[in-house]
Amino acid sequence: MKRLISAVASLTLSAAGLATAKMNDADVLGHFAQPSAAHRAVVITEKTKWITVERGEVVRFESKGQEFAWTFDGVASTFALSKVAPTGALDRDLIVYVWPNAQDLADK
Repeated sequence: MKRLISAVASLTLSAAGLATAKMNDADVLGHFAQPSAAHRAVVITEKTKWITVERGEVVRFESKGQEFAWTFDGVASTFALSKVAPTGALDRDLIVYVWPNAQDLADK
């Protein structure tokens, strides 16, 4: 009987832990990367209206004399690049559209 009570208590605590787990920014948007790890580079100019990337892609951005790289491995399918760009790198909001990659499509 003690084993049953112990098992039930353990399962209850595990379920409570999962219920309180929160997604962080990296889960949603992705994370910073080293520019040398980039698969491609995007130069942002005044003509740039939006940016499309593939999930899992590492992109190096050049804007206003600054450079940064981002790995698009979060769950968001669209977001403002200003959320992840260094301060002063962008003078306006640019939307990033994250398209499914081949692996995402193969899982369907």
